[in-house]
Amino acid sequence: MKTTKKQLSADQTSELLAILKARFEKNKNRHKGIVWEQVQAKLEADPEKLWTLDEMEVTGGEPDVIGMDEKTGEYLFFDCSPETPKDRRSLCYDRQAWESRKANKPENTAMDVAAEMGIELLTEEQYQELQQLGSFDQKTSSWLKTPADVRKAGGAIFGDRRFGRVFIYHNGADSYYAARGFRGVLRV
Repeated sequence: MKTTKKQLSADQTSELLAILKARFEKNKNRHKGIVWEQVQAKLEADPEKLWTLDEMEVTGGEPDVIGMDEKTGEYLFFDCSPETPKDRRSLCYDRQAWESRKANKPENTAMDVAAEMGIELLTEEQYQELQQLGSFDQKTSSWLKTPADVRKAGGAIFGDRRFGRVFIYHNGADSYYAARGFRGVLRV
């Protein structure tokens, strides 16, 4: 059980760091030139980021370091689960879309859940970057951070991989499917 809303206990912290380190070492192709001890030091200095990574983990995201923002020096953690995280599916895009539904409203929205967790949805560019590291969303799809003009027109974008290719497509922002969730990014 968490000791505060956004802080893990010492045992939870140790367990999460062990999971993240094992994943980091198993998938070295995702973060060439990055040293785990430096990542761990930044994580240990920011308990709220550890809490967020735990949220990513427990919802099925399998977060891993995929690089570093050269401008800010922040490490980038993406959800690297083979399919869109299982406990973040069946969500419409945002609160406006949820409120516009007359019937059969989903339990929540991708944007609201991401905000509660402390992450942002992947952008289209970040999703393409993720797909360069492996084959993700071959049976599912993931909502992506949608450009304002598309959202203003009532739509939202999502991505998936089919037939050996990555597709970015659109849907009404109020739609939701059992096989569509979202992937996030956390900057540490």
